Amino acid sequence: MVNPSFKHTFFAGCLLAISIACNSEKKASEIDPNRLSVSENGRFLTMGDHKPFFWLGDTGWLLFNRLTREEAETYLENRKQKGFNVIQVMVLHTLAAANVYGDSALIGKNIATPKLTKGESVSDSAQYDFWDHVDFVVDKAGEKGIYMALVPLWGNNVKTKHVNQQRAKTYADFLANRYKNRPNIIWLDGGDIKGSDSLEVWKTIGRTINQIDSTHLITFHPRGRTSSSEWFHTEPWLDFNMVQSGHKSYAQDTSAKDEQHYGEDNWRYMQADLALKPTKPVIDGEPSYEQIPHGLHNPEDPRWTADDVRRYGYWSVLAGAFGYTYGHNSIMQFYKKGDKKSSFGAIDDWTKAIDAPGASQMIHLKKLMLAHSFFDRVPDQSLIANQGNRYDYLVASRGPDYALVYTYTGRNIRLNMGKIPGDNVTASWFSPRDGKTTAIGDVPNTGVQEFNPPADPKNGNDWVLVIQKK
Repeated sequence: MVNPSFKHTFFAGCLLAISIACNSEKKASEIDPNRLSVSENGRFLTMGDHKPFFWLGDTGWLLFNRLTREEAETYLENRKQKGFNVIQVMVLHTLAAANVYGDSALIGKNIATPKLTKGESVSDSAQYDFWDHVDFVVDKAGEKGIYMALVPLWGNNVKTKHVNQQRAKTYADFLANRYKNRPNIIWLDGGDIKGSDSLEVWKTIGRTINQIDSTHLITFHPRGRTSSSEWFHTEPWLDFNMVQSGHKSYAQDTSAKDEQHYGEDNWRYMQADLALKPTKPVIDGEPSYEQIPHGLHNPEDPRWTADDVRRYGYWSVLAGAFGYTYGHNSIMQFYKKGDKKSSFGAIDDWTKAIDAPGASQMIHLKKLMLAHSFFDRVPDQSLIANQGNRYDYLVASRGPDYALVYTYTGRNIRLNMGKIPGDNVTASWFSPRDGKTTAIGDVPNTGVQEFNPPADPKNGNDWVLVIQKK
């Protein structure tokens, strides 16, 4: 005879199992395909139900201030066609921020009092305010599959003590509630500043946004030559780390006692942050911009080129970054010919700059990463027998059945074989300039093999050596 208590427990267990199965099916069907989250291993981002998300960002910092609705749509469509899926943008550059229509963002330059109209219709110009314009651009980006990485307030406004902790909390509350239900939002606390400058204000903004909007990812955009990890790595609201490797050259870089500088070696930030516990994804969110002067401030200095932005991209991603953010001098400020004021000696009108060589080449990096297994890729410098330094540095990543090695100068690569299965492997050259592949052929998978990239070695003759299991 079956014990009654056993029968009760058995049937209760069955009902619970059925309930869990039903709920699991329901949850699976309700997963937002646009929602970004951190991968299980803590190193990458996923979209929806574990789909790889390679962040290819652009710094459209002044988008909300400088472009009309029509111009914004032109810019966003251009970026969509070039494979960009994230736009980093300031909500407020200054407390006097206004858009191209003359609409001010705040009442009395007080961050706690956003200037709002009663109307909600963007077709009614009399009721169209600064925040309606932000809504319009965010929604247009969403229609094109682009995420908007919003910096609530640029850092210098806080550093100069124009924003206190209470006002920052009120403003963060407003922003989080306004945008928490938009599917294409990412939050960038900070804004080109050390976290130690007004630390409690930045923590307040991060915590407040995260408490109201736990759906969207959040990080901190730091000053040049630093990472968010220096101040916020263990903060529960920080989902991933962001580095600003900056705009100086090796020659211009200086080291202070209280800071760790790596020069142009942005791959070092990836290594350092990925070694921290707990593991969090990391990205270079502001390397040197195409067409901006070395060190920013002297227009007579040499300018960074498409070669340089490719180098920063491949160095950081193969060192373990989950994506990369590109930038262009004219795009970040949406420079227009005839502007009385511009920054950093901008040359090309933004409508020309959107088709700059570097911008068109970024898609090749994204496609290369997505063409191979994604979440199990790891940096592995042990592959390289002749590593080099500075511009001759070689950086390597591998998955279970492939390896990728990047050279910026096109110098020979000596590879320690046997890291992937098989007696022989297939090798090819991938060009970061045009995305084309040139076959090398089968190579013995033993000992040290040497590979000679096409053309003579020089800066910008960059290649990715692709090794694959046969």
